[in-house]
Amino acid sequence: MDLFPAIDLRGGRLVRLVEGDFEQETVYGDDPLTVARAFADAGARWIHVVDLDAARTGEAVNRKLIGEIAEAVRPRASVQAGGGVRSEQDAEQLLSAGIARVVVGTAAFEKPDFLASLCSQWPGRVAAGVDHRSGEVRLRGWTEGAGVKVAETVEAIAAAGVAAVVVTDIARDGTLGGPDLDGLADLITRFDVPIIASGGVSGVADLEALAQVTSPDGRTLAGVIVGKAIYEGRVDVGSAVEVLRRSDGWRSGG
Repeated sequence: MDLFPAIDLRGGRLVRLVEGDFEQETVYGDDPLTVARAFADAGARWIHVVDLDAARTGEAVNRKLIGEIAEAVRPRASVQAGGGVRSEQDAEQLLSAGIARVVVGTAAFEKPDFLASLCSQWPGRVAAGVDHRSGEVRLRGWTEGAGVKVAETVEAIAAAGVAAVVVTDIARDGTLGGPDLDGLADLITRFDVPIIASGGVSGVADLEALAQVTSPDGRTLAGVIVGKAIYEGRVDVGSAVEVLRRSDGWRSGG
């Protein structure tokens, strides 16, 4: 199970929102490159980057910066990036900039053929983001309800051949209120696709609990995205990486 430290970009600055609300923004700095390097130095194999401007408006104002982040941490860490990936050109620009994996959100729901085409063109390098509030999928930077439940969406997306599905619980995101363990256990039990959890992690105890989420046939979560808990000093990246690696060893009998 991998730790994905999060870098959310708005106007080139590193920020965090509460429950996806752009009016509840905390700025944690204006040097995302230094933060990314620190994550890689601490042992993180992945870094999760979100272009909040592109997610909200479609304007990819942070795209050049995302490429610079990928270059800054290569080869120690890989970057998974999303936010406003709504066309083949969007995906190609990110992948060509050195991003290891793109995350498609709104377009994955609205254009399943487009998602399948991306997965075919870039096998293993396309993930889908499923963001929800109280089980209802939300679109366009979490501003619109889709009227569809999470499980239905994950089922359709998995069939497209995605490398992973990032499941974000908006009501928990940025709240430090703890992850939805039962909901995540249900998803990994029902669907044979790597699930990356996002939202609610408040400390190492939550990471340990997530590492123990297991389906009846022994499958686990592929990873967990952690943002605010890192920036508020509740989670140390190096220690968290070690906790998750130890949990992998316990399950494998090592």
